[in-house]
Amino acid sequence: MTQKLGIGAEFPAMRIPLVGGGEMSLPDGLEGKYKVILFYRGHW
Repeated sequence: MTQKLGIGAEFPAMRIPLVGGGEMSLPDGLEGKYKVILFYRGHW
């Protein structure tokens, strides 16, 4: 993805590996009407 998401833009489908193993499918893996996704790169 090379462009930022704009207001009302659809979040692209992707699979993200989880720290404890397995993976999560976004945005399908989230429940509810409102969704917030925060990506944190961790400590370098």
